[in-house]
Amino acid sequence: MPDLHLLLMMYHESALIVFGRQEIRENFSGEGCKSFTLMEVRHDWLSSSPHEGFEQMRLKSRPREPSPSLTRVGANFYSTVKQQDYSASVWLRRKDKLEHSQQRCIVIFALVCCFAILVALIFSAVDIMGEDEDGLSEKNCQNNCRVALVENIPEGINYSDSAPSHLSLFQGWMNLLNMAEKSVDIVSSQWDLNHSHPSACQGQRLFEKLLELASRNIEIKLVSDILPVESKVLNDLKTKGAEVLYMNMSAYNEGRLQSSFWIVDKQHVYIGSASLDWRSLGQMKELGVIVYNCSCLVLDLQRIFALYSSLKYKNKIPPSWSKRLYGVYDTQNKLTLQLNETKSEAFVSNSPKLFCPKDRVLDIEAIYNVIDDAKQFVYIAVMDYLPIVIDTNAKRYWPYLDGKIREALVLRSIKVRLLISFSRDTDPLTFNFVSSLKAICTEVPSCSLKVKFFDLEEENACFLKEQKNASLPKLNRNKYMVTDGAAYIGNFDWVGNAFTQNAGAGLVINQADAGNSTSIIKQLKAVFERDWYSHYAKSLQPTKIPNCFNHKLNKATSNKTAMSNVN
Repeated sequence: MPDLHLLLMMYHESALIVFGRQEIRENFSGEGCKSFTLMEVRHDWLSSSPHEGFEQMRLKSRPREPSPSLTRVGANFYSTVKQQDYSASVWLRRKDKLEHSQQRCIVIFALVCCFAILVALIFSAVDIMGEDEDGLSEKNCQNNCRVALVENIPEGINYSDSAPSHLSLFQGWMNLLNMAEKSVDIVSSQWDLNHSHPSACQGQRLFEKLLELASRNIEIKLVSDILPVESKVLNDLKTKGAEVLYMNMSAYNEGRLQSSFWIVDKQHVYIGSASLDWRSLGQMKELGVIVYNCSCLVLDLQRIFALYSSLKYKNKIPPSWSKRLYGVYDTQNKLTLQLNETKSEAFVSNSPKLFCPKDRVLDIEAIYNVIDDAKQFVYIAVMDYLPIVIDTNAKRYWPYLDGKIREALVLRSIKVRLLISFSRDTDPLTFNFVSSLKAICTEVPSCSLKVKFFDLEEENACFLKEQKNASLPKLNRNKYMVTDGAAYIGNFDWVGNAFTQNAGAGLVINQADAGNSTSIIKQLKAVFERDWYSHYAKSLQPTKIPNCFNHKLNKATSNKTAMSNVN
């Protein structure tokens, strides 16, 4: 059994912590009631002479003849203190382990979060940088470009010898395909290059060239709202290795794909009215532009192509668009470039609104921008002018383009010339809206509006010549606008449903020096004036509307009256 006094000296501090100043008392049998306190022992120990040895202090402080009962108390006290000390030690060790475990969990959680954020930033950086698959960006793209107008003039259409002429559409397309070394991306509303008609030979040659490129492992991507099985051209090109990207437009808004543009080797661009249809290379009068060596413009147009590609075989629009599909340039941030050594600005537009991610300009906004910037004149050439939207059971006025023209005429005194195609399919309501436009200029001296109808069949538009299959009707399908400082070349006729439902694209070019001989704006203005003053353009008055159209108007009025009577 340990010596009681020695134990008291060794653990007096622990005893004070555990018991404080509580006195330890014990009754001793045979000697009366004696008390023994811890404080007394501590006092004796502390009052010992510093010269006394440890043994002397121990002997001095030891009580005389301790009883066994006191010894047991000391043993119990020792055991209690030891247990308390052990418990505290265990608790401290567990606490250290718990704290260490918590710290480790915090560190691991922080590392996981950092890794997740890093991955997100990496992918976000890829989006924000605005690079395409080939690493093309605003910093490394080419903006010293060459531009050329291309036209298809149907056989038998003759102008004066002094009239301007341009590269044929067929030759322009073939030039692009001959330049192709890596890739050809085409968006088209039609895919019919084979026909027995004599004027279809150019379409067949173009088809053969595409097959040749596919066999040479040139990457060919084709966007269409026609399934490959419904088009021999698409099916044969797919068999040769071309990738056909089908857009189910009817699943989005009951619209159609009317976009028509090419991108070759991420360097060259075509955009215009023509589609991959033998009629565009034969019977139809078409117009577009080819821009060469202009990867900066490609950077923006490629994103529209990528948007179409992202919708392949999908039946719904994603809740949000990737940043890689955002517009690069817009009305406030136009691409600055050189076109034929002429300082220019440009951007591309898109429709419908459903297909316009952030920073992408709508076609209607692009047209507004061009008209608002005009200082002197606005020349418009379209196949159809019909400012209405046709719903399932009704027609309603669509005022946006019609109203903008009226604003330019009356409020800003801009000279407006409107050249509309004339054919058997022209909606009779077109004449009503034209008459309404003319009426707004009545007795307003500064209001200058003239409208002509472009009839390539020279007043034979009412006759159906397809039955003989000898001379299919020719039609002007131009879709452009030119002013004194800008040009818009698009894929739409000026019909409400086209802008609200159909997919299309447009190109806007601004040039301060539009009088330069190399200016694309000057060239386009000359084309408009060539057509305007040709014998194919006629000013039709309501009293001179061909009989077939009067019949349509009377029939429409009769139907409306009959419906009113029924109601």
